[in-house]
Amino acid sequence: MAPKSAAVKRLNKEYMMIQKSPPEFITAKPLEKNVLEWHFIITGPPDTPYEGGQYHGRLIFPKDYPFKPPSIQMITPSGRFEVNKDICTSMSSYHPETWNPSWSVATIITGLLSMMTGDEIMTGGLNASDSERKRLAERSHDFNKSSVMFKNAFGSK
Repeated sequence: MAPKSAAVKRLNKEYMMIQKSPPEFITAKPLEKNVLEWHFIITGPPDTPYEGGQYHGRLIFPKDYPFKPPSIQMITPSGRFEVNKDICTSMSSYHPETWNPSWSVATIITGLLSMMTGDEIMTGGLNASDSERKRLAERSHDFNKSSVMFKNAFGSK
């Protein structure tokens, strides 16, 4: 059996930490057959246009994580991020020069949630109206139920 890479060891440790102490509004886990691909759900926080929504996304980690950042994609339409496109953040593969190896899966997704509820313009970002974001929040559960990728990652959650 080949020894586990530093990335696999680190990501397995992070998964245990997320299970033990999940960040608010976030569910995250790696695929069973590939720990370098994580799927997450951001639950729309109260008092935001996303309230009640359920937003599926994924992180694709490089083999040399934690020394290089993951790519970040949203799968569920939100009106804030383009779907199935890499999102530009200081914690993503768009900006390896700003990556900090001490950042974790929880840090990355929490940062994405913060960006989701903010207004800054970025590559992979959208600027839909609040009413459009609320409409998408209402439809998000049905969208996820019809997504094969969501079912593979989370079952019928």
